[in-house]
Amino acid sequence: MTDTVYKNARIVLADEIISGCVAVTDGTITSVDSGTTAVPGAEDFEADYLIPGLIELHTDHLESHFRPRPGVTWNPIAAVQSHDMQVAGSGITTVLDALRAGTDADARALAEQMRTLADAIQDAGRNGRLRADHYVHLRCEIASPDVIAEAEAMLHHPILKLISVMDHTPGQRQFVSLDKFREYYLGKSLMTPDELEVYIAERHALHLEHAVPNRSALFELCRNAQIVMASHDDATEEHVAEAAEAGVMLSEFPTTLEAARAAKDADMAVLMGAPNVVRGGSHSGNVSATDLAAAGLLDVLSSDYVPFSLLHAVFLLPERIDAISLPDSVRMVTANPARAVGFDDRGAIDPGLRADLVRVHFSDGVPVARGVWREGKRVA
Repeated sequence: MTDTVYKNARIVLADEIISGCVAVTDGTITSVDSGTTAVPGAEDFEADYLIPGLIELHTDHLESHFRPRPGVTWNPIAAVQSHDMQVAGSGITTVLDALRAGTDADARALAEQMRTLADAIQDAGRNGRLRADHYVHLRCEIASPDVIAEAEAMLHHPILKLISVMDHTPGQRQFVSLDKFREYYLGKSLMTPDELEVYIAERHALHLEHAVPNRSALFELCRNAQIVMASHDDATEEHVAEAAEAGVMLSEFPTTLEAARAAKDADMAVLMGAPNVVRGGSHSGNVSATDLAAAGLLDVLSSDYVPFSLLHAVFLLPERIDAISLPDSVRMVTANPARAVGFDDRGAIDPGLRADLVRVHFSDGVPVARGVWREGKRVA
C-alpha cells in the first residue's frame, strides 16, 4: 500500500471549494477532509488549488506534431510523445485525440495515415511512454467519398471512444460565410485564390452527392457498434433535430445561439472551444463560447488546437461571468466530459475515484499547473 497526502490545498469539489487535504492510496482517492492534517510527510500545497485531472474530448493538436511542416511526416510514436508532454503539462490527464476519416484537401495524407496514428497512440500507452491516458476521437467528414470505408476500418479499434459527424463544405455549418471560409484558407496559404474557387466548387459537388447518405450510414454504424456520437458545428434547429433523432448526445461547437439552445432542449451536452473563451470570440465569426456560458448553454470545454487553453479558460470564465463559479467551470473540463463519453472512474475529487489531480496556482490572470498526477503517479 502506497499512501500519499496532499495538505493545505484549496480543493475544488463538485459544488464548493474547501481548504483541506486529500489522501491517495495506490492510485485511488481514499479521503477528502477539510482542515489541517498532521500526517508526517504530507505535501504542502501552500493554498494552491487542487482540481481533478482535465478530460479533453476533442483536440487535433496531435496533427501539428505528426505533420509539423508541409510535406514533413514525423515518427508517429515520437509525435504522440511530443503531443502528450504538452497535454499533460497543461493539466490534461485524459485525452481523446482527434483523427480524421474522409479525404480532405488540406489533410489527405493525415486521413490515409489515421490507423498508423491510432496504433501509435495505443502502443505508446501500452508501453508506458505516455503521461496522459489517451483514446481516439474519430472525426468523420461526411462529404468525402471514402469516409465510410475509413470509419469502418477504425470502428472496432480498442481505443476508439467517440465519433463525430462533420461537414466542412464551404457555406455549411462552421463556414456559413464564404468570405470567412476564404479568409481562413487563404490565411493558411494552402491555395491560391483561383485554386480556392475550384476547391469550393468541388466541395459543393461532393456535398450534394455524399453528405446525406454518408451521414445516415455513419449514424447507423455508431448505433450498431454502441459508439458515442457527436454532431459538429450545428448551425440550425434542424441540424440539432436531425442529430437528436439519430441518438447523438454531444453537440460540438454549435455555431449559433439558436442551435446551442436547441441542443440543450434535446438533452444534448454542448461543447465549445476553450480558445474561443480565451480569445473572447470565435475565429470563424460564430457564436461566442462566453455568451453561451452566460446563457447557461455550455456544458463542456475542449482545448481544440491549444492544449493550455483548457486550464486557462477554467479560470477566466468565473472572472467574466458572475453566475459561474470555479466549481462550475471545473465541471466543464472534468465531470461533464467524463459523463458525456461514459467515464465513471474519474472527473471529480471523491473517494473511490482515480487520483487524477492537478495542483494549480493562479495569479496575474494566468494559471500554472504546478503538479499533475495520473492515478496517483506524478506525470508533470
